[in-house]
Formats: sequence, C-alpha cells, structure tokens
Amino acid sequence: MLLDDLKNRSENQCELCRSTENLDLYEVPPTSTPSLDNSILICSVCRSQIEKTEQIDSAHWKVLGETMWSEYLPVQVTAWRMLSRLRNEGWASDNLEILYLDDDTLEWAKKTGDHESEALVEFHQDSNGTRLFEGDTVVLIKTLDVKGSSISAKLGTVVKNIRLVHDNTEQIEGKIEGQTIVILTKYLRKG
Repeated sequence: MLLDDLKNRSENQCELCRSTENLDLYEVPPTSTPSLDNSILICSVCRSQIEKTEQIDSAHWKVLGETMWSEYLPVQVTAWRMLSRLRNEGWASDNLEILYLDDDTLEWAKKTGDHESEALVEFHQDSNGTRLFEGDTVVLIKTLDVKGSSISAKLGTVVKNIRLVHDNTEQIEGKIEGQTIVILTKYLRKG
C-alpha cells in the first residue's frame, strides 16, 4: 500500500516539516495516478497551507532549509513551490537561490503556477474580519436595496446557509425572501 510505503520512506514524519501528527498521503499536482514518485507524506498543517485553506505561517516552513535537500523529487518540488510562495521572506529567498532542480523537475514544479502566487491567501471575511465558510449563517448590518428587485434586505436580516462566491472574496450568495442574491461581505457579520 502506498501510504505504508510513504510512512516507511519518511520514518513516520511529515516529509516537509518533520511533524509526526496527523500524517496522510499528498499527491503532488499534477498527477494522474498516485505513486512513490509523485506523492509525499505530510501533516495536516502543511496540507492546509499548501492547499490554501489556511494562511501560511512562515515560521512553520523554516525547516524547509533542511528538508528541501530530500533525495525524493516530490518533496523537492513541494519545497520549491512553498519557498516560492514565501519568497518575500529573506530566509526563503536565500533557500530558493541554492535549491537546484534539474530541468524536468523544475518544469514539474512550475506546472501548477502555484509558485507565482503570494504567501497571503485571501478568505471570505465578514465586516469584523471573521472568516466565513460555506453554509454559515450571517446577519445584515445595513439595510440593502436589491438591484433589479423590489426586495429590500433589512438591517438585522438573518441569512442562513450562505454560499461563497469563489472568484470574489468580497461576495457571498444567500437567500432573502426566497430569492438568491449576492451580498457584499462588508455588509454582514457572522451570526
């Protein structure tokens, strides 16, 4: 089994940060079929930051200065991507300069385009800066006129089971009076 092989290879440690908790297989994109040649064992903290479901904690990644020298290409590729996202940190930039990847491995590392993004990840947040999630309940903090409709969404209206607008972190979708509308996050607070 692949997971067992990864655990043996990594000595039951995250191959990026060396954590021993909450370890699981991670297929380094793009992949079609997971194998030892394109997968690594990582912890849940690394996964959430790689997959941009949590903000990057640069202190967590300083260990890449050691683990980037892994003999395994998927570890090198992932280390290169994370160092690239953290390139504004002096230590990450220094490590990126000395991390050599052959042409094929570098091409793999660049394939997702992830290296071009910044370390900061934008999330949907309410007017108080509280992170919003799919299915949350929110309350309007301002009376809003709904364009193209006779509906007026009153201050204090509760909107249940919101949907996040995935290409715009300043908007959510919610139902008011049975009609789905787009609401700006600056006009609501988490309920």
